[in-house]
Amino acid sequence: MNRQRALITTFRGKKPEVEEAAFVSPTSTVIGDVTLRPGASVWYGAVLRAEFEPIVIGTDANVQDNCVLHVDPGFPVSIGERVSIGHNAVVHGATVEDDCLIGMGATVLNGAVIGAGSLVAAQALVPQGMRVPPGSLVAGVPAKVKRPLTDEERDMVTLNGTHYTELAKAHREAQEEYGA
Repeated sequence: MNRQRALITTFRGKKPEVEEAAFVSPTSTVIGDVTLRPGASVWYGAVLRAEFEPIVIGTDANVQDNCVLHVDPGFPVSIGERVSIGHNAVVHGATVEDDCLIGMGATVLNGAVIGAGSLVAAQALVPQGMRVPPGSLVAGVPAKVKRPLTDEERDMVTLNGTHYTELAKAHREAQEEYGA
């Protein structure tokens, strides 16, 4: 049986650093100056390319299926702790602080900063250089701050991250069991 493994590769002498407690799916790609902290997870089909600047994925953060994280010169990617990057989202040269959720299909462009505890709605386009205040709901094309998050919404963001941390452990165990 052919077991697929993630493509984790050096680029221009920069090798990804993947903590033992991190999960990298067998169909994801991690290239260059990438750091995955403990409990971080990179899901099926995701691509993390750090050719010019670093990408750092914080503790217990998750980069879900088919996401793209990419850098430009002068624009690293920093993903905080307990962050969820939803399916098909793009984070390009931006910072996402702790305890955020980036919705499915959202795009966050160079130099943008998503403040801690914020939620970027599905399909939102966060323009280059936008600063999102902590605890905000952001939506639209282009994205605009709509309002502060409710306590219920903040709890949902936290639960989403916890769910993915537990799910990553189960997937990592399954890979070990079947030799993937």
